[in-house]
This record gives sequence, C-alpha cells and structure tokens, in this order.
Amino acid sequence: MFDFLKKATPSLPETVADLEAVHPFYPVGVEIANFIANDMTVGRLLGIFATGCAGILAATWFLTSKVAPQLQKKDKLAVLWFCLSGTIHLFFEGYFSYNHTRMGGAQDLFGQLWKEYAMSDSRYLTSDPFVLCMETVTAVLWGPLSFLMIYYIITMHPLRYPLQAVVSLGQIYGDVLYYATSMFDHYHKSLTYCRPEAYYFWFYFFFMNFIWIVIPGILLKDSFSTTAKAFKALDRLSVSLQGNGAATKPKANGHIKRA
Repeated sequence: MFDFLKKATPSLPETVADLEAVHPFYPVGVEIANFIANDMTVGRLLGIFATGCAGILAATWFLTSKVAPQLQKKDKLAVLWFCLSGTIHLFFEGYFSYNHTRMGGAQDLFGQLWKEYAMSDSRYLTSDPFVLCMETVTAVLWGPLSFLMIYYIITMHPLRYPLQAVVSLGQIYGDVLYYATSMFDHYHKSLTYCRPEAYYFWFYFFFMNFIWIVIPGILLKDSFSTTAKAFKALDRLSVSLQGNGAATKPKANGHIKRA
C-alpha cells in the first residue's frame, strides 16, 4: 500500500558501521557539513604539530637569553609558556573561529589538525555555540595578551603579575567550562562527542586540555603570592614611615627635634 513512499524515500544507513562509513565522528549520525577525510596520516599531523611547538620553544628560549639574560630561569620558562600559548590561541584557535563553518571539508594543515582533534570532540565540526564563543574569546583576548605578557616579563613591568593573573584565570575558566559542558551533555543528555577509543579521550580531550589548567594554575598561584608579598612589604614600609613621622617634630628654627 505504501510502496510509493518507499520508492520516494532515499535509503539511509541502518547500522553503526554504515554511519561511521559516512564519517568517523561521534555521536553516531551527527551531521558534518561537506566532510572530506584527511589525506595526511595521524603520525604526520602529530609530528608536524610537535615539531612546530618544539621550534617555537627553542627559538623563544634563544631570543630571550639574548635579549634578557638577567631573567631568572622561572621567568624564562614563563616566557616560553606565554609564547607557545599565545601562538596556539591566536593562530590555531583563531583559525577555527574564523573557519568554523567549513571545518568538515578543510584540507589545509590546521584544518586537518582540527579534524583529527575532533575525534575527541565533534563539536569543533558542527559550529557548536559554546565551543565557538569560547575559542573566539580565547583567540581575541588571551592570544594577544599572552604576547603582551612576554614584554611585561622581559621588561619587569609592574603590571606583569596582575596581567598574569587575569590571563591565567581566563584560561582556567575557559577550560573548566569546556570540560563541564561536555560532561553535562554526556551524563544529562546522553550525548557523547568523543569516539570510544581511550586514546582520544585521555590524550586528546583530557591531557591536551588539562595542561591549560595545570600551568596557568601555577602562574596564578605565583601572581597571588608575589602580589601578597608586595602589599605586605608596602604595609611594613608605610608603618615604618608613620612611626618615624610620629617620632620627630619640627622646631621653630626649622631643625628636626627627636622626641
């Protein structure tokens, strides 16, 4: 009786294997616009990314040692972090924010890197509102401010620790929300954006993002500690000056008379 409907309806994949043949991302059946599979191997992509990061760190260490040899080791390490972090925020995450509507078919280096990472979080291929807004804020704010932090550290600028606290707290806040929204969808809505292989969850999703909680957490603690010590020293100096003022009083001839 309804044969004409069957003929008019295009055939659809019926099994998980059929759906994964369309694309490899989860949840099964999620729509990825204009998807094209990567033509670079995972090993090559990760190798290029690791080599790029190593090159940035090596060049930054060399230039910092030449420009500011007086910096302590911990300050040089902070410069390394903010240079690498700023580069990833501004260029890599900025790439996603600008190209989010065409990520499924992107075949340039950054596009293929994002598609590989999306094995652990397919929201990067669906213009998910939270991920898009979070990454845009990260690229626009924390990227440029990370490079400003390098200048502040090298010049020992008085705003170094306040800005370090702001950038670090922003990175931690974005990362916590990133984890939280994914976990909320997983447990409350039964939506899983990560493939079932443990590698994608523990290495891509957890470890590679957890770095932006651990290191900013250390820098945030350093900012709080240094700021507290500075105010403590200022309070002691203020009390000392007030005490000296109370212990002296001027004479009529202009000389100071000790009490």
